[in-house]
Amino acid sequence: MSYENILYEVQDNVGVITVNRPKALNALNPDTLHEIGQAVNQAGNEENVRVLVITGAGDKAFVAGADISKFPEMNPLQARQFSQLGHEVYAAIEALPFPVIGCVNGFALGGGCELALACDFIYASEKAQFGQPEINLGIIPGFGGTQRLTRLVGRAKAKELCMTGEQIGAQEAKDLGLVAKVFSPDALWDSTMETASSLAKKGRVALRAVKQTIDRGGDADLHAGCTLEMDAFSTCFASGDAMEGARAFLEKRKPSFSGSFTE
Repeated sequence: MSYENILYEVQDNVGVITVNRPKALNALNPDTLHEIGQAVNQAGNEENVRVLVITGAGDKAFVAGADISKFPEMNPLQARQFSQLGHEVYAAIEALPFPVIGCVNGFALGGGCELALACDFIYASEKAQFGQPEINLGIIPGFGGTQRLTRLVGRAKAKELCMTGEQIGAQEAKDLGLVAKVFSPDALWDSTMETASSLAKKGRVALRAVKQTIDRGGDADLHAGCTLEMDAFSTCFASGDAMEGARAFLEKRKPSFSGSFTE
């Protein structure tokens, strides 16, 4: 499938989506959101893709936000449709059965910050900037920012960031739990791909179980969350990977995981 606003490729079982509008700081318009959604669906349907990395073209921006050029012409119905599109695409990212890494190389503002938040975890350049500046346009985050940000950094900090529109650097974002690791700009891509390649060699069933159990259990009470974990733990044993992992450990060799979601 060919795309106009993004790039999509697969490198050694790692899918890579690159938002490719560097002249517009990779701003998100409806066409770009649709293409991201199509690429996410493509990655999810390709048997050889075991990890997905999402990044932005150029060295200035991951995604600097939504394309606001059409905002002055939007009525409430059109605004709802635009917001719904973003929510649907980001929910599709979260629903992928394998890890998704946000590789944030510059500005991640507004819809760009929300795109990064939809990933399972974020690796960021020291030059990265995060923020939800929609308040300065007289609106609020529309692609999940008020919800995902709150779940990561807590209510008070999420309110502060969304109410002030303040931008924060990569280190502060890491201190808040928004970013997993921070790298120099020159090391970011290689470090991200190193982790992605490592994850691609792990058991697919177990990775899916980790992702689903944490996501579904995060908003449940402890008892319900632990029940989810017990169910997921036992389900892993339906895959040959559980036997392979134990045997490899006992035989002091690296495991070769080949389990599929259909077992």
